[in-house]
This record gives sequence, structure tokens and C-alpha cells, in this order.
Amino acid sequence: MALYVHKYGGTSVGSVERIKHVAENVIKARQRGEEVIVVVSAMSGETNRLVALAKEAQATPDVREMDVLLSTGEQVMIALLAMALKERGCQACSYTGGQVSIVTDSAHTKARILDIDTQRIRGDLDQGKVVVVAGFQGVSEAGDITTLGRGGSDTTAVALAAALKADECLIFTDVDGVYTTDPRVEPKARRLDRITFEEMLEMASLGSKVLQIRSVEFAGKYNVPLRVLSSFKEGAGTLISYEEDTMEKPLISGIAFNRDEAKLTVLGVPDRPGVASRILGPVADANIEVDMIVQNVAEDGTTNFTFTVNRSEFNKALSILQDTCAELGAREVRGDDSIVKVSIVGVGMRSHAGIASNMFDVLAREGINIQMISTSEIKISVVLHEKYLELAVRSLHDAFDLDQPVVSV
Repeated sequence: MALYVHKYGGTSVGSVERIKHVAENVIKARQRGEEVIVVVSAMSGETNRLVALAKEAQATPDVREMDVLLSTGEQVMIALLAMALKERGCQACSYTGGQVSIVTDSAHTKARILDIDTQRIRGDLDQGKVVVVAGFQGVSEAGDITTLGRGGSDTTAVALAAALKADECLIFTDVDGVYTTDPRVEPKARRLDRITFEEMLEMASLGSKVLQIRSVEFAGKYNVPLRVLSSFKEGAGTLISYEEDTMEKPLISGIAFNRDEAKLTVLGVPDRPGVASRILGPVADANIEVDMIVQNVAEDGTTNFTFTVNRSEFNKALSILQDTCAELGAREVRGDDSIVKVSIVGVGMRSHAGIASNMFDVLAREGINIQMISTSEIKISVVLHEKYLELAVRSLHDAFDLDQPVVSV
């Protein structure tokens, strides 16, 4: 009998009516002869409500108690879904993360899964029950309730699928799959039938919000096929799996973008060993993540050092660099928080030349200046002024024919 893990996010269980709809969906799967484990998130908006309550009670909430509090949102949901299933004559049993022994480390609010004891779940499945598990949570080796951080319910679902060797992990959400780009920017965006783990990781890290990076990493590590589907309409969704030699590989699978970018440049830095460390060390010490980095050496023995950070960290990073600039004897620091990053992603880049030059030609024809470039085996990212974002995405989408379905030959 095929085993599937279903995961439903907060919008999918945002009301009692939607919970009943999920129950009907699960029952249809059982009628097809499938074994089903369901992982649910808290009801939409519930986690934010609990966080607000915590901050009213304690200015800086204790992380251990925060985990105890936040885990209740999913606990409410598993009970309601199990009730809805039983109301329809379906055997079901709900469990918290601790009850099914999802063992984590002790890093409260951002714990990582260490082990899962599948014996209890397997026993219920063998009795024909639907197992409903609270996402986003586990229990530490010391016995404390822990939560897994943002995207934690996706991670719970993938981890259970890996531990139980499920046939697929189905992520039900408010979109019907992974698209070539955001349809709100490019109405001609096309839903992908499939995409590789590598491509999805790049898309997620570059701004695509469909799946959290951590769950995709986990799925890729343990070779768990993921499928993104809509909770609200029928459809095959998008399958995320390893690249197959038999599948036709498109040059480009999608275009990702990130509006939350800012750029910082240190000008006239003396060019000597260790300068990059001297610049980025204090930034890293302030827990600011750096993305793209470019260093240019001038003929006068100085260098210009440019990198990007999240826009929310811009002012903090700029202040740090101004202090560093004086220590290094650099000429000045410049900042720009009106930039965006646009990226094309595709495994087809490995075997085709000229994709970068094509991308740059398209942007040049539209009068779009490229400020920075970063590449990997399967992606090319450029930094542009934010006013060009939508034009760049639409132009590249057209140039690479992403609105056209891939035809196997």
C-alpha cells in the first residue's frame, strides 16, 4: 500500500469549513487505498497572535516558554482535524511532536530534528488509521518542548516521509504548484510539472516563497519526492525530485527575484592580504548575512569592495562599515537600498553555452544597467535598480520562452 504524507499550511486550515475540506481530501486518499499521515500547521494568524501575547507578558520572552506557547497552535489543529475525520467515520489519531518522539536538539525556537521513533505511527497505520501529527515541533533529549522555526511544519512533514520511507510528501498550500516566476509580476507565468531539488533550492534561496529552504534541503538529502499542490482545487501540482537522465531539460526553469536587497561599497581600500576579512568580520559578528560579493582592484594599489545584505540590515551594516572604513584608511563608504536581485535558474545551464550573454543582451535592449553579477552551475543572478524589476522579469520570461511548455523529444 502506498504511503503519503500530507502537509497542510495555516491558510488550508484557516476555518472549521476548511478543516472539514481537508478531512474530505484525506478520506478520498484513503478510499484510493493509500495510507495517510497528515501534518498540520497552526490556523492562519494564530502564531502571530501567540507571539503578541508573549510580548505583552514579557518584554523579551523566554525562549523555552515561547516554545511551550507556540506549540499549542498546532496542538489545537490536530485535535480538530482528527475530530472532523472521526465525524466522517474515518479512524484517526492525533499526536503532538513529543508524543511521536520527534527528537530535536535543545536550540529553542529553531531546533533541528535528530531522530524520529516511527513505531507508534507505524502501529496506527497498520490498524488502518489516519495519523495526524502537529508540525513545527518536537521534544529535546532533555524532555523540553521545542519548535523548529520558520517553515517548521514543512520540515516535519519531510522528516516523517523520510523516516517512514513514504512514496511522496504532498505539500498542500494556497497555490497549485511552482511557477516559472511570480504570476503577479508576469501573468504569463506557467506552472511547472516538475523541477529538481537543486533548482528548487536555488529558487527558494533567491526569493521564491512557495517552500522553505530547510524542507527542500531535507528532502534532497533523504531523496523524498515532494509535490506542491493546491488545497482548494484539483490538479497534479509540481513534483520536486532528483534530475532524471530521461527527462527533457529546459535551459531555464524559472526566474526568481528578491526585493529586500541593499548594496554597500567600501571605496579606496588599501589592497593587501586580509582586507576582505577586515571588512566582513565585523559585519558577520553583528549577525548580518552577506550575499553577493564583488572586489575590484585598481591600478593605484587600492580596491573597491561591494556586497549585498538584506534591506532590513542596511543601516546597521552601513554604520559598522563607516567605523571599519576609518580603521582601514579607506576613502569612503557608499550604500544603496533601492536595488533588487533577479535570477534565472535551470539545470540546462550545465550543458548549454551562451545563456549569460543572452540574459545580458535582453537586459541591455531594455536599457537596464547591471550593477553586480553572481553565477553558479545552474543560476545567474544580477543586481538592478528596483524600478526595473518587473520589466526585467517579464523580458527574461519572454526571451527564454518560459510561457511555453517543455516538449520532450
